[in-house]
Amino acid sequence: MSDSPAMESVPAVPEPLPEPVPARPEPVPADAASGPSPRRLKFEIAIVLGLSLGQSAAYAITQFIEYYVKQVDISTTTSTLNRSTSSVAWIDLVQQLMVIGFRLMPVLLVFYLFSDRGRSAWRALGLVGPWSRVKGDIGWTFGIAAIIGIPGIALYAVSRALGMTVNIDTSGLPDQWWAATILLLSAASTGILEEVIAVGYFVTRLREMRWGVPAAILASALLRGAYHLYQGWPMALGNVVMGVVFAYVYVRRGRLGPLIAAHLLMDSIAFIGPELAPESWLVWLGLQ
Repeated sequence: MSDSPAMESVPAVPEPLPEPVPARPEPVPADAASGPSPRRLKFEIAIVLGLSLGQSAAYAITQFIEYYVKQVDISTTTSTLNRSTSSVAWIDLVQQLMVIGFRLMPVLLVFYLFSDRGRSAWRALGLVGPWSRVKGDIGWTFGIAAIIGIPGIALYAVSRALGMTVNIDTSGLPDQWWAATILLLSAASTGILEEVIAVGYFVTRLREMRWGVPAAILASALLRGAYHLYQGWPMALGNVVMGVVFAYVYVRRGRLGPLIAAHLLMDSIAFIGPELAPESWLVWLGLQ
């Protein structure tokens, strides 16, 4: 049997790989382009309010009901703001700063929520802008503070005289070097919290849910009145009026800055004023 010649091995030519088929893009949810759905906004509003002013409103409403269930003489009741938290001075200071810091957490949450899709929360809430708008905010600040603050003091004095309002002690802090600073920081944090949540956030979200302007303004005002019910119904009603004015100004101007500044100015006077005013003035106003 004769040997057959060796056959040369021919390398196999690889078959061309199929071209990759581009992946089909995932469908974009409708709410990703146009914002959260109304259903999602309802849950979001419930969470934000439950962590902040809605929680305060719930406690204030139940406290108001308790006054009448127990038939409490509301004129003999004192509500102390800015309470001391410790008998150790430096621990009290630290805890006061903690209270102020944690009070602003819901505000940071609102800024986070309003900063989605590349938006600026500062611009959306009317906290920045051209110098011409900022200059206008200064006049609105003092105008709003005067329109709301002066009648507010009169309402408190009259309702105290009629025995319809609790005595509000604006400072339960000890006589320490840092007390005035804490009171000012407390006034600032309270003004920021209330105006960002009750006006900037709440009104904006209700408008995104297709609420009409009057309904959104009224809802904001009723929320403000609800978390002041612990002071008695006259002061709660006064805060509803304040809420209507503040929400209306925000809707018309789109600027939250002057509302925060006006609130800060009024609360600073309320917190620091009793420490500086003559005692005769405080007695006349029903603050003593």
